[in-house]
Amino acid sequence: MAENLGRPIKVLHVVTRMNTGGVAVLLDDLLSSFNPHLIEATLLTGSCDETEEDYLSIHKPNYQLIRVTHLQKKFSLKNDLQAFFEIRRSIINLHVDVVHTHTSKAGLLGRLAASTVKPRPFRVHTFHGHLLTGYFSSWKTKLVYSIEKFLERFTDSFVAMGSQVRMDLEAIGLGRRASFNVFFPGLPSRVFEMKAVVRKELALKENETYILFVGRMTAIKRPDRLIDSIGELVKRKVDIRVLAAGDGELLDGLRDRANEKGLPITFLGWRSDIPKLIAASDIAVLTSDNEAVPLTLIQASMAGLPLVSTNVGSVSDVLVNEVNGYLVDSEPAALADALQKLAIDPVLREIMGKAGRERASRYFSLEKMCADHTELYQLLHR
Repeated sequence: MAENLGRPIKVLHVVTRMNTGGVAVLLDDLLSSFNPHLIEATLLTGSCDETEEDYLSIHKPNYQLIRVTHLQKKFSLKNDLQAFFEIRRSIINLHVDVVHTHTSKAGLLGRLAASTVKPRPFRVHTFHGHLLTGYFSSWKTKLVYSIEKFLERFTDSFVAMGSQVRMDLEAIGLGRRASFNVFFPGLPSRVFEMKAVVRKELALKENETYILFVGRMTAIKRPDRLIDSIGELVKRKVDIRVLAAGDGELLDGLRDRANEKGLPITFLGWRSDIPKLIAASDIAVLTSDNEAVPLTLIQASMAGLPLVSTNVGSVSDVLVNEVNGYLVDSEPAALADALQKLAIDPVLREIMGKAGRERASRYFSLEKMCADHTELYQLLHR
């Protein structure tokens, strides 16, 4: 057990911005769920840019929040220096025990700021995804490698959100000086609405088989593969409908391409009712080049949907091949084969969906994520 401090452990979470997405959802859920007798959590975050939605403008936090307007995604020496000193000031004023950073810039400024304070707080950094693979050009990737290796000396513990994330980072030499933990993202338990009720509400056909794609319409998510695989299913005369939820720079072109080919894909744009779309669907699919532990697949599993995904990143933490769905290579034909098996066999969908629901309940609950973080903070204070 941890040493009794006689008070909660004070943890300052630092994230560059809370733009709507997986990191924002996880952090908001996590900070809202700590036992206040054990953990006193504060979130320090910066500003979203004009193209982004601020998650906290919709989901009002019930924990202490510090806004540092100079903390922004884009590089600015002046703003970054001001953000550094504001983070440092917050650490001192709050008498923080642990500084826990998330995302690249917050990880840099937060860990360096914490290292200049005495008594020095423990420093934890979470890698939420495979940012070292697939997102940057080769020279930028090498720069990220170098920065993270440098920052390890200012880190007491790493958290990897997914098994493959940890393996990727250890492959470049991280984890030799700092402890390394693998945690899984956890989502609150949810009761999903009845399929027939939601389909009626959304004006969907009662007896069709619906495939759901949720993701940003950007290159890394490869929605073009979705179009190619659905095109293959249409050639095979497999009767399906596709709901594609998400916004991004590729959306208009994808919609035009699907319309030209006469594909049964409805591009919905950004949606705030993803749980309803999940409840209305029969199969969930991802086609990405890279993923951490995908929250949409966890949500779909909680609703009892079988899954189909490219075998990338940490998807295999959620999707066990031929247990709760199919992990396939990146070829559209392979995606189409897996989707076809599920589309034509409702019994198989039910079996795999049940297995996925059980796996999600065991590994991806909010309670487990919260307990894992609490235990880490307590271990640091032994």
